[in-house]
Amino acid sequence: MSFLPDALALIIGYLLGSIPFGLLLTRVAGTTDLRAIGSGNIGATNVLRTGRKDLAAATLLLDALKGTVAVLLGAKLSPEGALIAGFAAFLGHVAPVWLKFQGGKGVATFLGCLFGLHWLVGLAFCGIWLTVAAVTRYSSLSALVASAASPLILFALGHGGEAFVVGAMASLLWRKHSENIARLRAGTESRIGQKG
Repeated sequence: MSFLPDALALIIGYLLGSIPFGLLLTRVAGTTDLRAIGSGNIGATNVLRTGRKDLAAATLLLDALKGTVAVLLGAKLSPEGALIAGFAAFLGHVAPVWLKFQGGKGVATFLGCLFGLHWLVGLAFCGIWLTVAAVTRYSSLSALVASAASPLILFALGHGGEAFVVGAMASLLWRKHSENIARLRAGTESRIGQKG
């Protein structure tokens, strides 16, 4: 293992992940400052609260792509580079230094990293998310279940190293969803399509 390529993968991953696409897109479009509405974070869900579905979709796509691109670039640097860059990109999204470490909840970037590492596991995440969402109509619960299942799927497929790192990412994603978890337990979490 060479220190320099791995360090470079870490830096590149974090810098890519920390690009606040939601904040940048809404600022260019002249909408409300994301940090002043809703949850106050920079992800696609909060962008949707501006009323701009197009910007929310673009944010979702770009936040996922930065995870995928980080993984693919890291893979070119060293054998461990894909995992290092992917984890760093996820960390950059949830805790960007430019925004005083107040970022998004990481679902899209988590998914993008999965597609970069093993696209079939990325598809499995999507399938689980859609199934849970169809049954419960809770977006947050869908993300929590799909993220928890992802390292288990990787482990079952024989990718122990990836499973460990993705499991660490999932634990951070759950931590960022602590308020959602509290609302789910209290029965006050908003459902998909719910007004107000």
